[in-house]
Amino acid sequence: MKRHNAAELPVPVSNGGERDDKTGSKVDKMGGAARRWRCGGCCSRLWFVLVVSATVTMLVLHGYDSGLGHGAAAVVRIEPVRRGSYHTRKVNPVDRGGGGGRPSFCGSSPSPPDSGSAKPVTVDHKSATSDSSTGTESDGGGEPSSASSSRPAAEDKSDRCGGRYMYVQELPLRFNTDMVKNCAALFPWTDMCKFTANGGFGPQMSGGGGVFQETGWYNSDKYTVDIIFHDRMRRYECLTGDPSLAAAVYVPFFAGLEVWRHLWGFNVTTRDAMALEVVDIITSRPEWRAMGGRDHFFTAGLITWDFRRLADGDGHWGSKLFSLPAIKNMTALVVEASPWHLNDAAIPFPTAFHPASDEAVFVWQDKIRRLERPWLFSFAGAARPGSAKSIRSELIAQCRASSVCSLMECADGPSNKCGSPARYMRLFQSSIFCLQPQGDSYTRKSAFDAMLAGCIPVFFHPGTAYVQYTWHLPKNHADYSVYISEDDVRGNASIEERLRRITPAAVERMRETVISLVPTVVYAQPSSKLDTMKDAFDVTVDAIIDKVTRLRRDIVDGRGEEEKLEMYSWKYPLLRQGQKVEDPHEWDSLASILLYSLLAWPKAAMLTSQ
Repeated sequence: MKRHNAAELPVPVSNGGERDDKTGSKVDKMGGAARRWRCGGCCSRLWFVLVVSATVTMLVLHGYDSGLGHGAAAVVRIEPVRRGSYHTRKVNPVDRGGGGGRPSFCGSSPSPPDSGSAKPVTVDHKSATSDSSTGTESDGGGEPSSASSSRPAAEDKSDRCGGRYMYVQELPLRFNTDMVKNCAALFPWTDMCKFTANGGFGPQMSGGGGVFQETGWYNSDKYTVDIIFHDRMRRYECLTGDPSLAAAVYVPFFAGLEVWRHLWGFNVTTRDAMALEVVDIITSRPEWRAMGGRDHFFTAGLITWDFRRLADGDGHWGSKLFSLPAIKNMTALVVEASPWHLNDAAIPFPTAFHPASDEAVFVWQDKIRRLERPWLFSFAGAARPGSAKSIRSELIAQCRASSVCSLMECADGPSNKCGSPARYMRLFQSSIFCLQPQGDSYTRKSAFDAMLAGCIPVFFHPGTAYVQYTWHLPKNHADYSVYISEDDVRGNASIEERLRRITPAAVERMRETVISLVPTVVYAQPSSKLDTMKDAFDVTVDAIIDKVTRLRRDIVDGRGEEEKLEMYSWKYPLLRQGQKVEDPHEWDSLASILLYSLLAWPKAAMLTSQ
């Protein structure tokens, strides 16, 4: 039977008469006596009851078809509403299958010009009620249900977001977007406002003398991951207001920006204040008690050592955020992780490319695949004369002495040849191999710039990439890179000779692998969705969901959390099927060197550029 809206129901005409089409007056066709005999005084009441009953029935049936009836999952639209320092969420029923936008929360950081503005999103989940006192959807308060303390509700096979829902922990805006509004105070010597613009992408670039495409390119700073990730997460297609359905909980705390603005000229009390405050907030929430925070994650877009102060006292570097017991249960996303701690994970530095579509990626991949590369290898960087552990002086000397190496020496101030992304990207695009020694810390943004240009990276230390970006790069480092140990370089091994030994076929295979990695190491436009590939954000979210899902399954099945040794935390992601952590590994001999480098880490190294 066809179901109608109330407006579509036929309204019966009263038997009191019909109207003449020309005069508009009533025409009595039956006569008054006949009308009274047929209907009597109950006629109008009978018709009224019939109309009301039919209308109610049709509305109930129509509501059931729309997914709002008993037994159907409610569909709600979450819209931000300011209330004091928090955003509350207003929950309104909408039609299923609507909108491709995403909800905003915790304020709204600026969106890139070609990405469009944030729009509300349709989110499918179980009915949630709004708790106006906390500004979040609540499951009724108190202890979480048994379902939320074990695993999300049973996955609906027809639900496109099944097993992928994210719950966003509400925080006051001063923990995130207020820092961006006060961007001039983020760094003592540089105005960071131009780099925090456009959702953390920085100023737009185009052309670059043929180096870039016309759109999707920005002068991105290496430490704006907090903003970029937040902008993507607030548009994530599977947000939910019901924490019992969530695969993981995102905490929108800009830990990187918070520490960054207090690293110089502030005492340890100031550096630690917001870290302690955010822990108090999140640990008091019911969703924390479900897994003790093991399903929570946040971004801290600096290197891990900025959050691991080795001792108290104003003369010691960094904050103690990662040393707090609650934080140790969470997953912290950093641009450089610790090889000896289990719960921080490295994600790529931002590059200059932020594609808006699959086609933009394909066009770029085709471009770098066809490029002529006249230089066998190249190096862009500055010497570190005051650092005994650095091999940069040796690399610069070898590059200068070689007729097949191109050198771009970097320096502070206006003479810096590496200051323009177009300059170093042009160098990388003209090179087969790009030398990537340690930066100011183990890692180096330049490694991702080189891969974006289709240049095969040459690493000299496993801490620069191999034990870092295990979610985003292949386990077998020989598939996409060349490894020459620092000891070999110090022993006068010829880099040119090593690279010439690699066959053209092997070079082609490695370059093709590097080109295939482009989407996984770039952050796409926040309002776009790559259809046939995953960018760095997607890869990260999938890895977090997988990590929490496995942990939750172990808890439910009574196996408990797998016992892992932090001293081998770098090794676990690299294990192949059947391997054990005790099995020999090519970098076992470097473990003590890695640890020594950590303990001897100079504060001065943190102050210079990579």
